[in-house]
Amino acid sequence: MRTVNLHEAKTHLSRLVQAAADGEPFIITRAGKPLVKVVAVEAPDPGTVCRIGFLAGRISVPPDFDRMGADEVETFFEGGA
Repeated sequence: MRTVNLHEAKTHLSRLVQAAADGEPFIITRAGKPLVKVVAVEAPDPGTVCRIGFLAGRISVPPDFDRMGADEVETFFEGGA
C-alpha cells in the first residue's frame, strides 16, 4: 500500500482522493509514522471478502482426481517392477 507524507497529501489531495476512490487506498504519514488510512467509502472491509468459489464454473475437476498418479506414487514408495 502506498504511503504519502502529510505535506505531499496536502499538495496532491484531489489526485490522491481520486486514486482511493478508484480502489487504490493509501496511508498518510507524519515524520514517518502512519496517521490515517484513506480508502473508498464503498470498499469492502478486508475481513469480509470471501474468495471461496471464485473459480466456480471456470475449472473442472476430473472424477478420479483423488486417484490421479496413485500408481506412480505406489511404485515410487514401494518399489515396483
